[in-house]
Amino acid sequence: MADESQGGFFSDLFAPVAGFGVTFATMFRKVATQEYPEVKWPTQPRFHGRHQLNRHPDGLEKCVGCELCAWACPADAILVQGGDNDDERGLRFSPGERYGHIYQINYLRCIFCGLCIEACPTRALTMTNEYELADNNRADLIFTKEQLLAPLQEGMLPAPHPMVEGMEERDYYQGKVATATPEQRTWVEQHAAARAEQDAAASVGTDETGEAR
Repeated sequence: MADESQGGFFSDLFAPVAGFGVTFATMFRKVATQEYPEVKWPTQPRFHGRHQLNRHPDGLEKCVGCELCAWACPADAILVQGGDNDDERGLRFSPGERYGHIYQINYLRCIFCGLCIEACPTRALTMTNEYELADNNRADLIFTKEQLLAPLQEGMLPAPHPMVEGMEERDYYQGKVATATPEQRTWVEQHAAARAEQDAAASVGTDETGEAR
């Protein structure tokens, strides 16, 4: 077998430097690094981010507490406990018979697969484009219903409150409800005033030490 050809003096001299050719060539190019978090690039429209519990146009919750999302979750990250709506006591949170009384998502377990939103029969649960969920406390990564509920938009009222008069549950899902009615607003204002009076009466019945008389 023939011996390999020997390099010249200059080739042997610059051989160690030749390996840095790519490094030297990229030193003067424009940096393509994303300067996060100072610069945040938008996500794709169908990005699987933090979950959101949606509302109907009048503010009632879409979640009916069926627990199908919890059953569909492969990571066992969702906890749902349904409750019964009670019109007599003024406790109606959704148009159906039941609502999601307790709703929690453990983001320490969630794998953002989206199976939960596919299982939801009322489109109550969707996924947003929010992805900043890091935290230094494990307990803060268990999101509750209050954290997951969509914010109130124009024309909505915070639940509980009655359904739109003359409407049934299916009317809500058929898009026949566009906004809260004046009757619903009056009901919410009256019950808010009544709760304020009850809280004031309860505060009068306590002494300076905070103990009931």
